[in-house]
Amino acid sequence: MYNLLKTGGEMTRMRIPIYQVDAFTNEQFKGNPAAICPLQDWIKEDVMQKIAAENNLSETAFFVKKDDAYELRWFTPKGEVDLCGHATLAAAYVICTYIEENVKKITFKTKSGLLEVSKDGGLFTLSFPSREGAKCDTPEELIKGLGKAPIEVYKSRDYLAVFDTEQDILDLELNIDELKKLDGFGVIVTAKGEDVDFVSRFFAPKAGIDEDPVTGSAHCTLVPYWKNKLNKNQFVAWQLSERGGKLYCTDVGETVKIAGEAVSYLEGFINV
Repeated sequence: MYNLLKTGGEMTRMRIPIYQVDAFTNEQFKGNPAAICPLQDWIKEDVMQKIAAENNLSETAFFVKKDDAYELRWFTPKGEVDLCGHATLAAAYVICTYIEENVKKITFKTKSGLLEVSKDGGLFTLSFPSREGAKCDTPEELIKGLGKAPIEVYKSRDYLAVFDTEQDILDLELNIDELKKLDGFGVIVTAKGEDVDFVSRFFAPKAGIDEDPVTGSAHCTLVPYWKNKLNKNQFVAWQLSERGGKLYCTDVGETVKIAGEAVSYLEGFINV
């Protein structure tokens, strides 16, 4: 997936393919952009982190094919993460579009175990682990960070703050410095939707992401919550960021299925 380049003297540089894909949308400049770098073999971790920082997207993903599966890793501008939905969808899009055009199911080996992605037409369905939150007290930093107290709070990898209405989510007055003080990875805010089952926003300032446009992994916590509240297991969700994104979700017990579309924005090479 990459070539070694001689650049004068004894110095050797790598030429790594890079694709930028807008995930959870079928329109360019919507959804969540992710950078995807296919590799022949793993390169140094610090180089992957520098590439992610240089890209300055919420996630840059790298994958290496091993036997019948792909090893997959995700990096924010600040560090590696254990689970990322939109970059997994984007990686599957790259594989199906540029590498294995006839493949219908892809298995990724990740820090969160084996993750499967299936393709049906233009729709990619991710099978992710459910991460149901446990009800907890509301941290003072969360109230200050959101500018308003939620009606209830849950905790898994992230804090899940529940509000009454969709407008409450739009009207939050954020204090990013306060959100950085929380001990979770990120903060999910959610409410029942007006035109969809539920809406959300996601903030992870400690990972260098003040607000993520569309967050697949957050739905590992959102879906079991709304299953209990709405007494159903299939949902249409909308993330209320400026770019926006639609997700089709199903709760199947220990697994959450998260489906969406993707569209290509950029193809190129990195020389490092």
